[in-house]
Amino acid sequence: MHQHDKRVLIAGASGVIGQAALSRFERDDWNIIALSRRAPRVSRPEKVTLLPLDLTDPRACATAVESLPAITHVVYCAVQESSDLKRGWRDPKQMQSNAQMLRNLVAPLLRAGSLAHISLFQGTKAYGAHLHPIPVPAREDQPRDPHPNFYWLQEDYIRDACAKQGTAFTIFRPQVVFGDVIGAAMNLIPVIGAYAALRQQEGLPFSFPGGPDYPLEAVDARLIADALLWASNAPTAAHEIFNITNGDLFTWRGIWPVLADCLGVDAGTPEPQALARWFPEKASAWKTLAHHRQLRCTDLGQLVGHSHHYADFCFGHGIEHAIPPALVSTIKLRQAGFQGCIDTRAMFRDAFASMRRLGYLP
Repeated sequence: MHQHDKRVLIAGASGVIGQAALSRFERDDWNIIALSRRAPRVSRPEKVTLLPLDLTDPRACATAVESLPAITHVVYCAVQESSDLKRGWRDPKQMQSNAQMLRNLVAPLLRAGSLAHISLFQGTKAYGAHLHPIPVPAREDQPRDPHPNFYWLQEDYIRDACAKQGTAFTIFRPQVVFGDVIGAAMNLIPVIGAYAALRQQEGLPFSFPGGPDYPLEAVDARLIADALLWASNAPTAAHEIFNITNGDLFTWRGIWPVLADCLGVDAGTPEPQALARWFPEKASAWKTLAHHRQLRCTDLGQLVGHSHHYADFCFGHGIEHAIPPALVSTIKLRQAGFQGCIDTRAMFRDAFASMRRLGYLP
């Protein structure tokens, strides 16, 4: 397939992974259809077609696909999350909605007959990490964890539909994902940055607000984007599931001084704080700060999305007992040929620097 024949449709293009994927495929000179409610950042408008589309509407999806040029690749990173993340993860209606959104888009694309590859996302919830301790390290060839999850609904559909059409697919299971976007359900970068700025404005240190320490893994959205580009034409990626991480470990308390240094604030000593309650109380303070510092987003809710709830989950706020580690093996991905990695400290430095350049953080 010639380069000019490649056209990728990115669903959820303004999200943490979707924005990174769009930027990466732009650099590789692909033609891109970007689906998202909010407009993503675009550096090469001649290569990118923006298409707002309601994925819950099957008729709208079918009509949109009919109007598009031939799509050869799909990066599907759209997800519907509840403001109460943990409750939403167990909600059968939300599971069915996420499954239906994928079918609404992919079914007409497969019927069109030009689709060569689909990339899809799961996560450590595939191993039941939100429900119980998981084997360490969790591996892709483990038996499917027996709990309801939209991952299974999406995966079963993709396996069956792609087999009928002869289309390849790759499923990625990232660890905690970080990127330089706002308004996401699960992105800690704007939460941490805004928390630091607001505490500094109040004359308070940047104290770690969470609970017990535990080892965990991160993954830079840019690294995922590199893996998506690799998987788009790697024979070893076809019909496979891969864990993906930066390649190192960290703890929140251990990395907190690094974050403080990145943000130019005093780390202070740990101070438990429920950010899900704290952030809504700071809306007015952020508006004042943002106006004073001439930031692009004066609405704190628009900046952090639902990610302040996610922060409490990730930081272990309110947990008294030891938190079992949820670590995964990435040997399968490396053996398949993708060798990318990044120091998690560098990931944080780059992400905060980018958020500053974009005018979202002071």
